[in-house]
Amino acid sequence: MSGVKVGVVGAGYVGLTTAVCLAERGLDTACVDLDAAKVDRLNAGDPVIDEPGLPLLLRSGLAARKLCFDTDYAALADCDVVFVCVPTPSGADGAADLRAVESAVDTLGRVLTAPAVVALKSTVPVGTTRRMAARLRDRGLSVASIPEFLRESHAIYDFRNPDRVVIGSETPRAAALLRQVYGVGSQRTFEMSPESAELAKYASNAFLAVKLSYANSLARLCAHAGADIADVTRCMGADVRIGGHFLQPGPGWGGSCLPKDTAALLHAGRDAGVDLPEVAAARTTNDVQAERIASTLQRLLPDALPDARITALGLTFKANTTDVRDSPALRVCGGLTAAGAQVSGYDPRLGSIDPATLHRCGVVGVDDPYVATKGANAIVVLTEWSQFRDLDWPSIAEQAPGAVVLDTRNLLSRDAIAGTGLRYLGNGTVGGY
Repeated sequence: MSGVKVGVVGAGYVGLTTAVCLAERGLDTACVDLDAAKVDRLNAGDPVIDEPGLPLLLRSGLAARKLCFDTDYAALADCDVVFVCVPTPSGADGAADLRAVESAVDTLGRVLTAPAVVALKSTVPVGTTRRMAARLRDRGLSVASIPEFLRESHAIYDFRNPDRVVIGSETPRAAALLRQVYGVGSQRTFEMSPESAELAKYASNAFLAVKLSYANSLARLCAHAGADIADVTRCMGADVRIGGHFLQPGPGWGGSCLPKDTAALLHAGRDAGVDLPEVAAARTTNDVQAERIASTLQRLLPDALPDARITALGLTFKANTTDVRDSPALRVCGGLTAAGAQVSGYDPRLGSIDPATLHRCGVVGVDDPYVATKGANAIVVLTEWSQFRDLDWPSIAEQAPGAVVLDTRNLLSRDAIAGTGLRYLGNGTVGGY
């Protein structure tokens, strides 16, 4: 790796993880982000995002002078390869908004020198890599697709231990350089055309969304049939053709990837005249999860849902992160407040959540779970924080006598609730919802 210099555009979850992990491998790494305040914080060793292991790698990279952050693309001028990790949000029609990608590529075209490689880690529609390559061809630069498969709260581990590295390139030199930078064996490297790499990312995320929605539909059936979703999915997951991942029911799926990627895949299908009814159905199922929870509470509460006091336990889209982008927990809260309920919300990372985000959902943030649940008519577990298992549920019952506990994640032990006077309902369980 001697002499190879790498760059990263974008210091979000993907870009920042990529930068610190490449620096850990001994590569001289420069990361550019247009947010000057963020760049200053990163250069001071403040990781800006909550990701296990990231603070140590950030500070180690800075101390070793293997890592630096800048707002000026000129910092990337002598890079051999630059990873583009900028957002591609959904437009109104579901299409991916590529303005940030196009701007980054055009700017890199003015800064880099041949034969540098521009590697697109941003999730982009089929054909984007080839179009970006055409924009840079006269500069002697190559463009490759190298989609990311990092999980928030596990991003450092996933980068160090990838189950696959996908390289979409028609330039052998670019593919060889990317293999060298990643340093993984051939058994975990999948080389293919840019179009196949681009579609592989969308296809993977859409399949996960389909599995999650299927699990939620099964949970609803289990509750009606007197079956237990945990037993059903345990049996399913034992089949190696299915696997046990992404079969846990919940309040719906969200985050920064699945919603926009399924929308973009459907848009691509429409453009190609190809229907993807499985993906469309998964989105439809996901859209009704908040209403399923609201209607269950409407049925269970002794008084009408309007004016009911409801506590939401968990506000982030998943545990061990501060990310509330497209959070199903907040989607549920928004539906409850729209129905007239008074919603208080507690999350272990409440201090890192923008109060304006909670305000838009009508949620009053409370930094103590016992204060948040006091006087509640219903307590809804929305995010799978392990801390919720360890709450003193008898004490909660004293402060919220007779409250309904709706466990959308099946996180709690029914035995811990039994005998407290609280009414427990699991998701897709016997006697649940």
